[in-house]
Amino acid sequence: MDTPTRTAPLPRLYPMPAPADDPRFTFGLLIDLIDVLETHGYPRPLSGGDLVALQQAMFRFLYDAHRAETEAHR
Repeated sequence: MDTPTRTAPLPRLYPMPAPADDPRFTFGLLIDLIDVLETHGYPRPLSGGDLVALQQAMFRFLYDAHRAETEAHR
């Protein structure tokens, strides 16, 4: 019986260093994420507080603000 070959896990891509400005991080991206959540049966967030919290969570997943600050000072 052959032993399965183990491979190293892929390195993480996220969070990325936060850019000063990223034209991809738009309200449209937030709406797309809301649509995906709703498609999967989650209630559509409508309140301002829910929208802000979702946008912040998305930002924290995508960007590492500390890395941006650290790399900017090098």
